[in-house]
Amino acid sequence: MDLLSSKRDFFLKRFQLPISVLLIFGVAILLFYSVPIWGYRIPALVLLMVVSLFALIFDIKTVLISSILSALIWNFFFIPPLFTFHIANGEDGLMFLMYFIIALVHTTLSFKIKETEKINRDKEDKEKSIQLYNTLLNSLSHELKTPIAAIIGAVDTIKDHNMELSDTNKKELINQIEIAGLRLNKEVENLLNMSRLESGSIKLKLDWTDINEVIHIVLSKLDDQSKGYQIAFHSNEKLPFIKIDSLLMEQVLYNLIHNAIRYTPIGTTIKIEVQIIDNFCQLEIIDNGPGFPANELPYVFNMFYRLPHHKTGGSGLGLSIAKGFVEAHNGNIELKSIENEGAQFIIKLPAEFSYLNNINNE
Repeated sequence: MDLLSSKRDFFLKRFQLPISVLLIFGVAILLFYSVPIWGYRIPALVLLMVVSLFALIFDIKTVLISSILSALIWNFFFIPPLFTFHIANGEDGLMFLMYFIIALVHTTLSFKIKETEKINRDKEDKEKSIQLYNTLLNSLSHELKTPIAAIIGAVDTIKDHNMELSDTNKKELINQIEIAGLRLNKEVENLLNMSRLESGSIKLKLDWTDINEVIHIVLSKLDDQSKGYQIAFHSNEKLPFIKIDSLLMEQVLYNLIHNAIRYTPIGTTIKIEVQIIDNFCQLEIIDNGPGFPANELPYVFNMFYRLPHHKTGGSGLGLSIAKGFVEAHNGNIELKSIENEGAQFIIKLPAEFSYLNNINNE
């Protein structure tokens, strides 16, 4: 939609003058043949209305030219004597002068109003950006303190007490450094991904993908974190290859499964299901954890959203990034949840399927 909108704006900006001239002449021709019905003064109001509409759409230069042109057309084709710029009647001359002045004043005022609105919009956008980055910095500064403190503490302990530490203690400290490093890396990835979404710079790298393989890659990345959880996924070898950006979809599934692990107690069952429905690839991540409160469901995919009164950390960007990446595929993601019964994230991707793969599976 953004691409179509930008193309339309480019077309209007480049061809606005010829468009406005053609429209004025077109309207004038129609009005010329209606003079016996309406007289020659009503066309002045119609032409003025057309110029007023131009003032809402086109640049001031185009509107000024249109205003002058419409005044001259009204004079030449409608004010007696016809087909001359001479005005025989003093009242008609006054009307022509008033038309000209009103058209110019209206054009100038419309331009000033549009400029004021643009300034106000820019100001609002700037304020929203400042608020967004302040929230982002506050959230990240809070989230980064813990892993940074853990890394510094572990390194200082190893450095200052290296000879006193047993091999087991050293392994535990190195493990703490690794966990903290992974957490830091995760937050930096979230920051970069959110920046890409906000700037609109995401360009899909579509390729034929085995969705089973993508899910297995994600589960392998979450292997340590998912210990104690029942991860239920069975590869469906009959699924066709689909054309998606595999790296983005890895991130989507990682965020959703990681979110399920983070917000559900150990022992929870997390199921991943994939099926092809019509021309859509549907993925579902289902858990039997505590679910989401009904009043929180509208806010789940908002930036910085975190369940209230929940001690688990996180910047609150994971689900909003997942939503952004799915929508970049022109897909849809929704959450169905009943409190104390579990949550179900459903992803629907309109995708191109490999016909050759379908043949091989028959």
